[in-house]
Amino acid sequence: MKTSNKTALLFMLYLAQGLPFGFQATALPVLLRERGISLAAIGFAGALALPWFLKPLWAPLIDRYWSARIGRRRSWIIPLQALMVLTILAAVPVAAHGAVIPLLVCIFLMNLFAATQDIAVDGLAVDILGNDELGPGNAAQVAGYKTGMVFGGGILVCLSARTGWEGLFLMMAILAALPLVVILRHKETDDQTDITDKVPPKPADFIKIMLTALRSPGAIYFLLFIATYKMGESMIDVMFKPFLVDNGFTAHQIGLWVGTWGMAASLIGSVVGGWLAVRFSIINALFIAAFFRLFPLVAELWLSTIVPTASQVVGVTVAEHFFGGILTTALFAYMMSRVDKRIGATHYTVLAAIEVMGKSPGSFFSGFIAERIGYTGLFSIGVAISVLILLLYFPLRRGEEQPLTG
Repeated sequence: MKTSNKTALLFMLYLAQGLPFGFQATALPVLLRERGISLAAIGFAGALALPWFLKPLWAPLIDRYWSARIGRRRSWIIPLQALMVLTILAAVPVAAHGAVIPLLVCIFLMNLFAATQDIAVDGLAVDILGNDELGPGNAAQVAGYKTGMVFGGGILVCLSARTGWEGLFLMMAILAALPLVVILRHKETDDQTDITDKVPPKPADFIKIMLTALRSPGAIYFLLFIATYKMGESMIDVMFKPFLVDNGFTAHQIGLWVGTWGMAASLIGSVVGGWLAVRFSIINALFIAAFFRLFPLVAELWLSTIVPTASQVVGVTVAEHFFGGILTTALFAYMMSRVDKRIGATHYTVLAAIEVMGKSPGSFFSGFIAERIGYTGLFSIGVAISVLILLLYFPLRRGEEQPLTG
């Protein structure tokens, strides 16, 4: 199977996963507020994304059970994709009648099916991508998911001004059905006979493989890096928008700069990150991206010391998203290069969960810190953390030739 075909397949599958999360993150608060829902209740609606945080709990099921006739990953992807489409379609009449609770149930199920499918798609990526394809493969992953978020939370919301919310869900269902057509045409066993012919791992195998990975040389530095590589960035990102509001910029301006131009720059950065991972070794590409990522963070720190102009904010925002896209793609390619294919879906899902949980504390406590030491103090801490993380390059570089799986 050609690399271009693999990346196209992964792009479409990850796009479908980004649709419900993009809708929940951007459009749902607007929809709920229009229905007169309180701000406190809208805040708690973020719990609908809980499946994305809890998915490591059932990830072993994806590696353990499948149909050899259908394919190791297709056995899960096809029914889950179909269930996602049906759930989105079920939201059409619900939205038309304005029933809030049934709508929230539908969105929770969308996230559940998308998060579980994500485990299988990650496993598929681990199975079919060769070492020289990890860069473009993970660029397709990041760009596909972000494109889905743009459609689910941006483009379709704009179109809903004419079609109504029920029209939004109908268009979302059509987009979610396209990857189903693609995965039905994919012949998984042609690419993975060495994987699918093996006996499914037993419960004890999961524990043994993960413990072996944890004890391998350099494993602690590896886990420390993926848990902290965006901690400083997340501290700055969350408070950068309130900083702009406090400096007189409107919600419309911030939405345009961050949600449109920033996302476009991030997508371009994701592609560049995939190219870097091909042009250089993955570990070198990762730290090149991490180094250049410092510049927009320092620029945001600089903006906090002056009265920023619109052109300065736009330039820094575009640079921040561009280099952030490069770094994310390089990190995901690096993670995938360290995964044991015998339990590829589970192993990658655990690493991805560590990545998400690692950057969460920075965002959770950013407001608390900013209230006490100001934006400049907070941004300074974020930059300092990002500089210190670069020091992990040296132990990781020494252990590059020793894979995590021992």
